[in-house]
Amino acid sequence: MRQKLGQHFLIREGVLNRIAAAVCPEPQDLVVEIGPGRGALTRKLLERAARVVAIELDGYLADRLRREYAAEPRLEVVEADVLETDLAQWGRAPIVGNLPYYITSPILERALEVHPPRAVFLIQKEVAERLVAHPGSRDYGYLTVRTEFFASARRLFDVKPAAFHPPPKVDSAVVLLCPHAPPEGVADREAFLRFVARCFIHKRKTLRNNLADFYGKDAVDAWPEAGLRAEQVELGKFVEMFGRLGDVGTQPG
Repeated sequence: MRQKLGQHFLIREGVLNRIAAAVCPEPQDLVVEIGPGRGALTRKLLERAARVVAIELDGYLADRLRREYAAEPRLEVVEADVLETDLAQWGRAPIVGNLPYYITSPILERALEVHPPRAVFLIQKEVAERLVAHPGSRDYGYLTVRTEFFASARRLFDVKPAAFHPPPKVDSAVVLLCPHAPPEGVADREAFLRFVARCFIHKRKTLRNNLADFYGKDAVDAWPEAGLRAEQVELGKFVEMFGRLGDVGTQPG
């Protein structure tokens, strides 16, 4: 069997069972799986869900799954790039997947945009640590804040390279994301996330230095947080600071 697209296929039975149980703690009508690969997790999902939609980019693997499950009407194999797929077309279904390391962040963003009841992803351990980081830690950054804006994140357990074939060179972790309503006080979501990204544009610089060119030194300099670095600021405080910008904060650029 060839390996393409940076694929590392999960083969450890115990890990597969734990992931399936996390995304389907009770029987589900439908589960959307991203990157089913050879179908090891797909089999576990079909034991817990009435229907599974599996989105696979690799045409060879998609055809393999269709042949293997030709007699299984509960599985729909969609050969497509998940980043170009409207995940909302299947309603608010739980989402699960073993995500390729090189496109983890955009897939996370894509999945959270459709507000599933829960999402469970197997990702690089380093990325998992960033998702669940707290203000003041070295792992806390824009990805942390963006994720928290949409969902609560919990690291469920770690997965060693030996659980995959071929084994990756890094450790992995399984994370549970439970979407929630965005914080109150943010009318323009994209403008807010653009503001947060600017706060982190130079991680070791203060908010005053990062934001002055965008919003004016006088506006930012008066903030009590102006001397802090973005990695020291929690989500609620970002919302508060954004609110102080008024119409300035919603301008593009």
